[in-house]
Amino acid sequence: MRTGIFVGSFNPFTIGHDSIVRRALPLFDRLVIGVVGDNVHKPDMPKAEERMQAIKELYADDPRIEVKPYHGLAMDFAKAENAQFIVKGVRTASDFEYEQWQADFNRRLGGIETILLYTEPELASVSSSAVRELQHFGVDVSAYIPKKH
Repeated sequence: MRTGIFVGSFNPFTIGHDSIVRRALPLFDRLVIGVVGDNVHKPDMPKAEERMQAIKELYADDPRIEVKPYHGLAMDFAKAENAQFIVKGVRTASDFEYEQWQADFNRRLGGIETILLYTEPELASVSSSAVRELQHFGVDVSAYIPKKH
């Protein structure tokens, strides 16, 4: 079974993340979305269970997608899930440089390949941190949060 993982804190899960999931899905029989656990250094961050539940509800009708807690190294999570691939989204040149280094690390040390999917141009400015900043100032961010398909 061809399995990929897509990991992150997803605080919050945005339309950019949804785009990566939708575009990666045809490549796999199974895609596991790994949600980083609670961070004691960020007490205002929504609990991992809340973030996971929102993502599970979004993809409830697609049995190929699983949502699970994730801790540690992505390559270890990939191995635990019997995944051959890590899926990453890339928005900028600096994202690419970092992900290229990570991909080499995951391949050399873990034998796991990385698939980089470039952000759709209209979503290039969408990031979880930008959405959180807008929320902080009372801006309606519903346009940046995916709806169930």
